Amino acid sequence: MTAVPAPSPAAARKHPVDQVPAPGKLAVLSIQHVLAFYAGAVIVPLLIAGGLGLSAEQTIHLINADLFTCGIATLIQSVGFWKVGVRLPIIQGVTTTAVSPIIAIGLAATGGEGGAEGLPMIYGSIIVAGLFTFFAAPYFARILRFFPPVVIGTVLTTMGITLLGVSAGDITNYAEGTPATRDILYALGTLGIIVLVQRFFRGFLATIAVLLGLVIGTAVALLLGDTSFAGVTEASAFGVTTPFYFGWPAFSLTACVSMIIVMLITMVETTGDVFAAGEIVGKRIRPRNIAEALRADGLSTLLGGVLNSFPYTCFAQNIGLVRLTRVTSRWVVAGAGVIMIILGVLPKAGAVVEAIPSPVLGGASLALFASVALVGIQTLTTVDLTDNRNSVIVGTSLGLAMLVSFKPDIAGVFPAWAQVFVSSGVTVGAITAIVLNLLFFHIGRQQGSHVATDASGRRIGIEAVNAMDREEFVATFGTLFNGATWPLERAWQARPFADAPALREAIEDAVLAADRSEQDALIAAYPDMGTLVTADEEEAGRISQDVGSLALDSLGEEDVEALTDLSARYQEKFGLPFVAFLGRTDSFRQILADGVRRLDHSPEHERRVALTEVAEIAGDRFSIMVADANPIGSAWARKFESLR
Repeated sequence: MTAVPAPSPAAARKHPVDQVPAPGKLAVLSIQHVLAFYAGAVIVPLLIAGGLGLSAEQTIHLINADLFTCGIATLIQSVGFWKVGVRLPIIQGVTTTAVSPIIAIGLAATGGEGGAEGLPMIYGSIIVAGLFTFFAAPYFARILRFFPPVVIGTVLTTMGITLLGVSAGDITNYAEGTPATRDILYALGTLGIIVLVQRFFRGFLATIAVLLGLVIGTAVALLLGDTSFAGVTEASAFGVTTPFYFGWPAFSLTACVSMIIVMLITMVETTGDVFAAGEIVGKRIRPRNIAEALRADGLSTLLGGVLNSFPYTCFAQNIGLVRLTRVTSRWVVAGAGVIMIILGVLPKAGAVVEAIPSPVLGGASLALFASVALVGIQTLTTVDLTDNRNSVIVGTSLGLAMLVSFKPDIAGVFPAWAQVFVSSGVTVGAITAIVLNLLFFHIGRQQGSHVATDASGRRIGIEAVNAMDREEFVATFGTLFNGATWPLERAWQARPFADAPALREAIEDAVLAADRSEQDALIAAYPDMGTLVTADEEEAGRISQDVGSLALDSLGEEDVEALTDLSARYQEKFGLPFVAFLGRTDSFRQILADGVRRLDHSPEHERRVALTEVAEIAGDRFSIMVADANPIGSAWARKFESLR
């Protein structure tokens, strides 16, 4: 019998993200990613072509250019080179954020007539926005504080709602008066299929619900004679998009600024996507990784402007697919990029997509754009809307955005140079939210984020925290630890704090630098997990107010017994309560498995682990107290929650 050679040390050390599956498995898994991605990829050029009134031939070219550039962009992000690309299993696709502004730029460039004549100005703004993203990438963390949840949530909500008008136009075939009954039925049927697939299927099939809706809706239209694939036979078998196919780019300051705003929003989304992907594949994300991902976005967007495509960002649905399948190899995604490049040089594939009836497309896009609005609403739920400043930002931005969306002729009141800004509800809403956020939170005496709530319930900033005496400081942040005040007293001595993260760092340093006896007493002040799960509801609420602990009240008797037994063994070995930080995504099984693993630690090692858990609990409480203390972490948290 032939002995199987042991893997080399280098191979054994290779992270799963960098491992290459066998060719057959690689091909199948790559195709799966393409299927999950395809509908979201092709729907953007279809919507833009419809909004600008492009011909079938021009639409096919846009679709193929999009797929071709998507493949290149995915390779840039997943394979990477130099300081470009995060080298994670992330698919790059055209962002829906850009649909409304792109249509607005194209219409403004042609005096509202539409057509391919507006594309050069669109591509000029995309090239500038790509260059801006590439060079701004290393500095983005510094300006991320200007895009808190109140701004991002407002923009996403506005975007989703205004884009529904595009869906309505497709559903009614832009007909004057009462639309055709058949068109409405096609749209409702497509939407119904998407809903039913999401309701009755799980896993991969649920991720391609939109694709299934488009396929089935188009098949029905074909059977009823309402669409034709004649364009497929007429299309060329092979064709490569050429740079500046629609003409040399034209540049307009207002168009460029509008597209830069789009990229700023997508940069926040990419930040969240990268943190979510890193968590799923088990890789720590550092600031340089965010910069690498954003450089890839910028370079891909620049290529999009050159190769007749659009701005690029990470596709969240494919990150969700990675989480679902647990296949974390970036080379699977790279394989999907190669497949997209191949599809991008096959005009017949683009012709198949172009044959999708407008009402079917409208029904599918209705689901997509409504989900964008929903993400915005979910983001706004994390915002303190009882704060009048936040409510003014949201209300004013949405109001002006809807005004422009419902009455686009208002743009004619403004000078020609400003019409690109005021002809798009998304642009108006975004600019209003950004400016008002600067006015209320970053200019004058209001500068600085709210970092705490005082005894009267008033939200206060870092300046007020720095002005506190020791007693007031301890009273304000006393809920971070279970009765212990010495970490806060020592953190107070580190004033002044530059911002909320600096305050948090001072508190954590005070814990980690304390004497051993103080640290042990601090750990002992926390509830043992076994005690927590056996207490009645009132007692459990008194012991722990942490959000994650609420998941323990639904445990069955066997689970409670298992956790109680684990806690007893832990106490016996280490002489400490079994303390664990309960995140919002942690399951009971994860908590139990982690506890069993911790039993194998040495006493000294476990002391450090337990202290870290205490610090995590305090950090979670601090994050709840400080809504915008860590905007990058908040972006990750929102994105990761959306992928659950």
